[in-house]
Amino acid sequence: MRTARLLGPLLASAALAFASTSVVACGGDGNAHVAKIAVGEMPAGETWTGVYFHPVYGYLHMVQNENNIVAKWKRADQSAWGELSGVANGNVLHFQWKEHKYGLVGPAAEAKGKGYFVYKMGSEKIAELDGQFGVDDDETGADWHNIKQVRMVPDLNSIKGDSTAAQPAAKDSWQ
Repeated sequence: MRTARLLGPLLASAALAFASTSVVACGGDGNAHVAKIAVGEMPAGETWTGVYFHPVYGYLHMVQNENNIVAKWKRADQSAWGELSGVANGNVLHFQWKEHKYGLVGPAAEAKGKGYFVYKMGSEKIAELDGQFGVDDDETGADWHNIKQVRMVPDLNSIKGDSTAAQPAAKDSWQ
């Protein structure tokens, strides 16, 4: 009987300790991580419009219309395609993104978040996008560094949101 009286408060305090560490481990502060980036001048003669390369995310096709930017990419391994849009201010672009996984449906088929790029000139006088992206409301979390490709023209329509492998059979031709 004495053991039961001691065990009850001990279990209650252990459960409370576990619950509080679970909230901390999940980051439970509810605040989005936002980049604090100083805006600078766009390098002379440069534009956001172009094609940029990253070894994982493949070719990022980006088009600028005044300060509005839209872009699409297809991962180098062909597993997913994505799109982003945002507003540029000088050499800084804050954007929202979505990535769609080929062959999947439901909640796991799409990821979304925010991010930023800083447009700068690299050591070889080739433009680079140096930035990060986060998931959901976070703007930071993972690095995303791209190199502008010389003499490549962006083609947003070259990134398709469909896959011929995932197409259903035509009507009246069930197999």
